[in-house]
Amino acid sequence: MEHIIRLGSKIFLCAFAPLREKFLLVLLTLTFLGFAPECSAQQVVDKMVATVNAGVRTDLITYSDLLWQLALQPNTVLDNPASADLNRALRLLIDQRLILQEAEKLPTIVPTQKEVGDARDELARNFASPLEFQQRLQRVGLTSEKLDEIIEQRLKMGKYLDFRFRNFVVISQKEIADYYRQVYVPRFQSRFPGRIVPSLEQSRDEVEKTLMEAKIESDTDAFLDTARERAEVVMLNGV
Repeated sequence: MEHIIRLGSKIFLCAFAPLREKFLLVLLTLTFLGFAPECSAQQVVDKMVATVNAGVRTDLITYSDLLWQLALQPNTVLDNPASADLNRALRLLIDQRLILQEAEKLPTIVPTQKEVGDARDELARNFASPLEFQQRLQRVGLTSEKLDEIIEQRLKMGKYLDFRFRNFVVISQKEIADYYRQVYVPRFQSRFPGRIVPSLEQSRDEVEKTLMEAKIESDTDAFLDTARERAEVVMLNGV
């Protein structure tokens, strides 16, 4: 029988022979009193890195969470990853936890299985081949079930951000005209010298989409800044 035991900042997987429940209770009591448990086939399987509480619950981020995040980023080293990559993944995961906890304060829009499947297929296409994608998942112990859970969380975040920001973004005609004249035309002429610049009407949809995405990104950044200030983020171990 295997049990997960947390001791300090590490999580242990211990294999016990068939013992009575009372013995396990005594063992856990000794652990809390400061005595390290002695168990056969002891193996460190994870490490607690940080906790995040935005007023809904306390979420734990482990070293495995960081590795899973890196595994889903093409061309990111997984064997002995650099501290910079791990910390970048940690900052991203903290922001994701903050968004998810905020999303739970509003009616939740649960992604469908088709949406999860489509998003998983789109994610896999970012890699050189399906085989490479599967090998990266296996290397960090990311199961198919856990992958679907991560993708579902990402879809929930996207739906929440759309609900909170995209649905309320308004781009005026003046903003479109100003961006076209001040940014779009000079940029096009620099990239494609000698070519005829598309008219405002021809490029309106592209300009409006660019302005909308910029506003959503700015609003999201401001929202995250506020959420970070209000939340309790506790760093347990450096990476």
